[in-house]
Amino acid sequence: MTKITLLIAGAMSVFAQTPAEISIQKAQEQIAKHPDHAAYYSGLAMAYARRARETSDIQYYAKADETLKHALQIAPDDFEALKVRIWLLLGRHEFAKAAQAAAKLNKRAPDDVTVYGYLADANAELGNYSEAVKAAQWMLDLRTGNVAGLTRAAYQRELHGDLSGAIELMQMAYDATAFQETEDRAWLLTQIAHLHFVDGNLKQAERYAQGALELFPRYHYALGSLAQVRIAQNRLDDAVTLLQQRYEAAPHAENLFALAEALDRAGRRTEAAEAFAKFEEKALAESAIADNANHELMSYYTDFAHQPEKALEIGRAELARRHDVYTLDAYAWALAASGDYRQADAEIRKALAVGVKDPKILQHAAAIAAKLTLEPAESARP
Repeated sequence: MTKITLLIAGAMSVFAQTPAEISIQKAQEQIAKHPDHAAYYSGLAMAYARRARETSDIQYYAKADETLKHALQIAPDDFEALKVRIWLLLGRHEFAKAAQAAAKLNKRAPDDVTVYGYLADANAELGNYSEAVKAAQWMLDLRTGNVAGLTRAAYQRELHGDLSGAIELMQMAYDATAFQETEDRAWLLTQIAHLHFVDGNLKQAERYAQGALELFPRYHYALGSLAQVRIAQNRLDDAVTLLQQRYEAAPHAENLFALAEALDRAGRRTEAAEAFAKFEEKALAESAIADNANHELMSYYTDFAHQPEKALEIGRAELARRHDVYTLDAYAWALAASGDYRQADAEIRKALAVGVKDPKILQHAAAIAAKLTLEPAESARP
């Protein structure tokens, strides 16, 4: 093999690596040279966390945890290591713990943009939207146009019903992201696709989801986004194929539920029943931990198994952890299925008060309101 061929082969090998894989390799090389530097262990832990997002493989979180222990053993109060710890808490959906830890670090360094990002993430998931908005605004006040701040602000705009504003900010974030950060760019394209879908623009949603898959092939988030579009287009078998690919890449309970739903819509009842049964088993096994599929489990018991009492039990446990609009919606829909339309209306109004325009939430709200208008007439019947 000639020298030129070797150089080309080496370049192709580097190009084949994902951004997270490159970061992992670099951090490992730094640790090999300086095994007593906490910063390099923190960098490796964060690289593992990024790889977890790329692949949706939770084993990378375990690797990140183990690596971070080394950083904290060397420097127990290291600020960057403690920031990585919060990121891992968020990745495991331990939002209350993440919010507490981020608030503590924020007092220690009130001008750290990343910590404000973690505050925005944790509070948004907990349903503390005013606090999430404040944190996102601080990010942009401290560093105008930073990508992390733009994405957090975009999510808040989405939750508060400003879809065009959310799309604008996500596009700004994409334009400001380095070319070599392929997974970050694919994630941003997927978010833009999602926003167009929520806004009812299937053509643009399809365009951006396909763009994400071209940039990062078989990207699990983009497969799910494109599948949503295919369902809306009534291309149900295509949606099933995409969701099967996503479940193979990211075999989580919530992804299996989406596949089961698509199989059911496509009229493939036997396959759907098998998928739902497997989903229920997986979801119940993790229902008591923070990183769960409880929203999907509530939907399953409400819409498919017709056991709203089980959905309500899970919903009450989930509401003890968080009061975000999606938990409120799932709980309200279970209440409606149990016949308690007045309480269902009260719960879903809490979600609508934020301004959210998610089609599923709006559909549930309309159905509950319609049932309430019929209640007096129904109660008057002999």
